[in-house]
Amino acid sequence: MVEPSSPAPPRETAAVPPRPAFDRRHAWLVTAMIVTFMLINYADKSVLGLAAVPIMDELGISNSTYGMISSSFALLFSLSGLVVGFVSARVSSRVLLFTMAALWSVAQLPVLFVASVPALVAGRVLLGAAEGPAASMSMHALYKWFPADRRGLPSALQISGAALGTLVAAPVVTWLITGFGWRSAFAVLAVTSLVWSLAWWRVGHDGPFGEGRGRVSQPTDGTAPAPHRGQRLPYRRLLLNGTVLGSIAAAFGGSWALALSHAWLPVYLRTRLGMTAGTAATFISAVSAFSLVLLLAVPPLLDLLRRRGLSRRWSSGAPQGIAVAVAALAMAALPFAADGWTHIVLLAVAFGGHAIVFPLHYLTASAVVPPLQRGAVFGIVAATGTLPGLIAPYLTGRLLDSAPSQGAGYDHAFLLSAVVMLVCGLAALVAIRPERDARRLGLADETGPTP
Repeated sequence: MVEPSSPAPPRETAAVPPRPAFDRRHAWLVTAMIVTFMLINYADKSVLGLAAVPIMDELGISNSTYGMISSSFALLFSLSGLVVGFVSARVSSRVLLFTMAALWSVAQLPVLFVASVPALVAGRVLLGAAEGPAASMSMHALYKWFPADRRGLPSALQISGAALGTLVAAPVVTWLITGFGWRSAFAVLAVTSLVWSLAWWRVGHDGPFGEGRGRVSQPTDGTAPAPHRGQRLPYRRLLLNGTVLGSIAAAFGGSWALALSHAWLPVYLRTRLGMTAGTAATFISAVSAFSLVLLLAVPPLLDLLRRRGLSRRWSSGAPQGIAVAVAALAMAALPFAADGWTHIVLLAVAFGGHAIVFPLHYLTASAVVPPLQRGAVFGIVAATGTLPGLIAPYLTGRLLDSAPSQGAGYDHAFLLSAVVMLVCGLAALVAIRPERDARRLGLADETGPTP
C-alpha cells in the first residue's frame, strides 16, 4: 500500500515591513534647514561672479584668467559628488551635511589673507569639493523624511533654496561689496556657513524613509523575487537605463546655463549692457524670483497630477526636457534680439527657465533606483550632470578673448550654449521613461497610501 505523499510545505515569504510613520513636524523642520543649506550653497557660488568686476580690476586679470578661476570651482566638484554618493550608504546625512557646511566656511578664508589668483583658485577648488555633493546629498537627506508620493513640494523647496540663494545673495552681497569691499562678502559667508553647520548638528537626524535593509520577498508562484528596500542591483544596469541617462542629460543642460549665469551673467550685465552694480543685482534677483515661482508652482502641480494617475514620464520626465529646450531657444535668440525689454525677457528665460529640471531629475532617477543605492546614484547623476561648471566658464572667457569684439564673444558663447542645451533637452524628452525602466529592473513603485 502506497502512503499518500505529504503536501509540500509552503515557501516562506519574508514579511514586508510596515511603512514608517510620517513625522510631519520634524520633516518640515528638516526641509527648512535644507532650504537654508541650499541658499548658503548658492550664495557661496555666486559671490565670485558678483565680485568679478572689482576683483578683475584690482588684480588686473584677463577674461580667460577669470574664467579659469571660475572653472576651478568645478575641478573636484564632480569627483567629490561621486565619491560622497557612494559613502552616503555608510555615513549618515547628518554627518555629511555638517562636514560640507564647515568646509564651506574654511574655503572662504584664503582670499581674506592673500588677495591673489592662487588664493582665489585654492578657495574655489576647496569650495567646489565641499559643494559637489551638496545638492544630491541634501536631496537624499530630505527623501529620508518624506514618502515617495509627498516629495514633489519638498524637492521643489530644496531646489528653491538655490533661487533664494541668488535672490538674496545678489543684493546683499553687492551691498557688502560696494559698501565694505569685496573681501567682506567672503567673510560674511564664512560665518554664515559655520553657524548653519552647528544648527544642523542639533536637528539634522536621518529620517525613517531611508535605506532599509530588509530581506527580499520570495513569491510563491515561481516568479523572480521582486526587489525590496534592502536589495542592491548592479550599477551598470542602474546607470545605463534611459531614465537615468535622460536625467543626467537634463541636469547637464540646466547646469550649463547655471554655470554661465554664476560666472558671467553679472559681468555681461555690467560690461555689455552697461548696468550699474545695483541694477545688475536687481536683475539677477528678478531672474531668481522667476525661477522661484516656477519651482514653487510647477513641481507641486505635477506631483498632484501624478497622484491623480499621470505617468512619471509626463509628470516629471517630459517637463525636464521641455524646460531645457525652451531655455535653449531663448539663449539662441539673444544674439539677434535688440536691446530693450525683449532682450531682458530672453535673458530671464534663458537663465531662469530651466530651474524645474533640478528637483525633477532627482525624482525620475529615484524612480528606477532601490532606496539603498539612491545616494550613490544621486551622486553619480550630480557628478556627471554638473560637469558644465568645469567647462562653460573657462570656455566663455576664451571666446571673449579670441573674438573680434566683446559683443561677438558673448554671441558665440550664447549660441554654443544653446546648441548644448537643446541637445540635452531633446535627449531627456526622449529617454526618460521611469515606468518602463522600473519594470525592466524589476522594481515595484515606491508610492502608496500615505499614513
